[in-house]
Amino acid sequence: MKRVICCLLTLFCFSCSTIKTINPPQDHVNISYKGKKSYCKKIPRIYSGISYNACLLYGEPSNVTNIDSFNGVPFIFIDSAFSVITDTIVLPYTITTQVNKGDIKVN
Repeated sequence: MKRVICCLLTLFCFSCSTIKTINPPQDHVNISYKGKKSYCKKIPRIYSGISYNACLLYGEPSNVTNIDSFNGVPFIFIDSAFSVITDTIVLPYTITTQVNKGDIKVN
């Protein structure tokens, strides 16, 4: 049981976008990367971590050539892989919250 809890805690730590969007303050989330804003106006609560990462890619163009990465793999793709798992685990909560509160607004 301790291993399962440890694995779940590790999973939640790596899926930062899911943690940011699971219960955002005042149902708003700020999506930007290195000062560039996203064009998204809202994201669904169901699979919100993946939606958050997709909105990071759908933003103002930038001339940034030094993308944060690990062994050549951009962090956004690493985070997306963990977010899919975490979003699936919290699916019962996010479905209920989506029905009751609606989409998350993006600033």
